[in-house]
Amino acid sequence: MLWLVGIALYLAGAPFVPEPHLTEKWRMLLDGALSKPIDIFDFFLHTVPMVVLAIRLWRDAQRRRQGKN
Repeated sequence: MLWLVGIALYLAGAPFVPEPHLTEKWRMLLDGALSKPIDIFDFFLHTVPMVVLAIRLWRDAQRRRQGKN
């Protein structure tokens, strides 16, 4: 799972200068300016690893909880 954390953090921050894409794309989404297909693809590209990591952490927590009962 360490590799998944690394990928998620890297893609969430890349490129690091001047501003991470994920920050820029979230701002565009909230402003209603996320309309170009390349921007939508870029948003998903940088968001999907974090979603996969969140699902993985949730499933691991569920398994641990069920194992203790």
